[in-house]
Amino acid sequence: MDQRLGSLGAHIDQEWTPSIGSASGEDVLRDVVRVTSDSLGDRLIAAYALGSLAHGGFSPLVSDVDVGLILTDPIQESDADSLVGVAENVRSIGSPLHARVSVFWCTAESFAGRAAGGRFPPLDRLCLLEHGRLVCGNDVRSGLTPPSQTELLIAGARFALEALADDVVACARQPDRLIEGGMRWTTKIALFPVRFLFTAETAREGTNDAAVQHYSELSGAPGTALVRAAFDWRRNPPSAEHALAMLTDDFVPLYVYYLTDHIRRLESIGESELAGAFSDWRSRLLVGTSGAPTG
Repeated sequence: MDQRLGSLGAHIDQEWTPSIGSASGEDVLRDVVRVTSDSLGDRLIAAYALGSLAHGGFSPLVSDVDVGLILTDPIQESDADSLVGVAENVRSIGSPLHARVSVFWCTAESFAGRAAGGRFPPLDRLCLLEHGRLVCGNDVRSGLTPPSQTELLIAGARFALEALADDVVACARQPDRLIEGGMRWTTKIALFPVRFLFTAETAREGTNDAAVQHYSELSGAPGTALVRAAFDWRRNPPSAEHALAMLTDDFVPLYVYYLTDHIRRLESIGESELAGAFSDWRSRLLVGTSGAPTG
């Protein structure tokens, strides 16, 4: 269900630099509100822009259009399918940005964990509370509780294992596979680790600009050139050849640093199974390489 509501799976682009189309992020937001209202009527309490459309730095070249929807309680059995229908109808409009819509939804009770259902993971709940921009309805965030730092760490680790681990290992010694995936996926996979590191350290949302600045200021952190470049690529696409050269040099050290940091953090909170999975990931990444992780 989550995969049908999200946009991460649509990261394979036919060209290195994706097409933009004529629709804007605001157009997509309006279409989400319209389609949701048509589907759910007055059960839609509020709609929020999330991600870079809320906190800034939106790039039509690579950004997703993240939307948060708050519905009236109680959650109904048909809600999940209805929201999948909303996402599919919006994507069917056909522009590149409509195809990148990602829908998060909940009720007040499910947001608080007092009822099952919805799709609003901790990292996205944090985004809603810190940066969400109301685009429709009544702002209900004053009654919502932020996720804890431990919740954020665990959720980020689980997401990374599910969505990134296999791709990172596959691309570690074949960075050209990233290039084949297009600039959108290349920038995401290069910036995800620094965003997770920022949130793990601060319990704040890892926006790209804040995370890149934080990582660039860490003493001895590897791959800072790649991280700063990937941030710039979101608006100023490089040639595929230039990107490939930087990825070849810095991609593996960046991920080894991130994994080593999170192994320590996960062990410190008693998450031995997750820490072990991260250790296995790091070992897979280092197969055939020289040197050992630090820390």
